[in-house]
Amino acid sequence: MPADAVIFDFDGLLMDTESTALASWQYEWAQHGLTLDLATFFADHGGDVTQERYDVLAAAAGPAFDQAASHARRLAFRDRLHASLPLAPGIGAWLSQAQSLGIRLAVASSSPGFWVRGLLSGVGSLDRFEVIASGDEVAAPKPDPAVYELALRRLAIPAARAVAIEDSPHGAAAARAAGLRCIAIPNPHADPARFTAASLVLRSAADLTLTQALRQSSAGPG
Repeated sequence: MPADAVIFDFDGLLMDTESTALASWQYEWAQHGLTLDLATFFADHGGDVTQERYDVLAAAAGPAFDQAASHARRLAFRDRLHASLPLAPGIGAWLSQAQSLGIRLAVASSSPGFWVRGLLSGVGSLDRFEVIASGDEVAAPKPDPAVYELALRRLAIPAARAVAIEDSPHGAAAARAAGLRCIAIPNPHADPARFTAASLVLRSAADLTLTQALRQSSAGPG
């Protein structure tokens, strides 16, 4: 096999939490009779921009804005969406294929560990992953490679023997900076043309088997 391990991003890749995040913010803006500007919503890094988003909403909503009430209402809406959120299309099959082939599985996410573990537990998939490396364990978010380097240390393998799977351009850049070959499956809000750091760009994990994707990425520019 062309890889001993596959390291997945989490948000927007294993589960489409990018879309649920967007929907929750659109919902909250609508509570104030406002429309969220999609052009400025997604950041070019994996860091936490929650407060910045509330600052923008507060400025638009005016002095009566209550952030604590807004936050509670938005999270309640988001949690209702997450209650029925599955793994992304094709991902379950990839995880099963990896296990049957003896390929080790890891997650490298800029999100905190409780978030990754909680949502993966909710879909019965946490125990498929040998390693979880999360953003609250490293000093900088993607595109910094630190979280991928942490995952590689925990797997105790060189970057040349692992492949990263990413949904965002800054995530693909982080994987490449860590020395990993990268397969990109852009989330619905990412421009596929921006994945210049990826060896292979797919529309969905359902497009190929994991074995096919790994082999095609081996032949790619990464």
